[in-house]
Amino acid sequence: MELSEEKKLVKLAQKDPEAFGGIFDAYHNAIYGYIVRRVGNIHDSQDITANTFFRALTRLWQFQWRNISIANWLYRIAGNEINQFYRRKKNPPLSLDALMDDEQYDPPSQENILEEMIEQERTLARSAEWRRIRALITQLSAPYQEVLALRFFEGKKISEIANIMGRKEGTIKSLLSRSIKVLRTYRNQSSKTALYQQEDADRPELLASK
Repeated sequence: MELSEEKKLVKLAQKDPEAFGGIFDAYHNAIYGYIVRRVGNIHDSQDITANTFFRALTRLWQFQWRNISIANWLYRIAGNEINQFYRRKKNPPLSLDALMDDEQYDPPSQENILEEMIEQERTLARSAEWRRIRALITQLSAPYQEVLALRFFEGKKISEIANIMGRKEGTIKSLLSRSIKVLRTYRNQSSKTALYQQEDADRPELLASK
């Protein structure tokens, strides 16, 4: 959607709530995909997505057009909703393994594009490397997770991430650099642990003596 068209839609939706449906239709799949990649659980992601758009609808009167897509504002709301979700649950983020391992999973049938997106997530989850990296990311603090997800999962530019997270571009670059370093450290530690476990598995006598 062109910014000029989006601006008209936002202005209209601020006067007529029914027009918000156009914003919902335009960005629902993108926001839902971001949330499901952060949370890793279909049902929770659906709830968080619903809360995100409800918050956006009820606060749309506060939104000020600055020639920047409203999508950035929606991503910011989604990030806040994800953080609140984890604070309420008081549990660590889940990986996308849940999408693959949940045999009771019944994909939504409202839109073919949504079904295709979920299937893509399931395909990615089957990749051992993807699952390992995603699991490592969930060990990071919320800001690190958010900046990595926006940059590498959503393909956002530094300027867009800065707008979404409400921080300066220099801060985002620093945060991204630190998060990558921490992730590499975790990855190296994980690789060493896996190597030791494999060496033990290859030497049954060691396991028997433990």
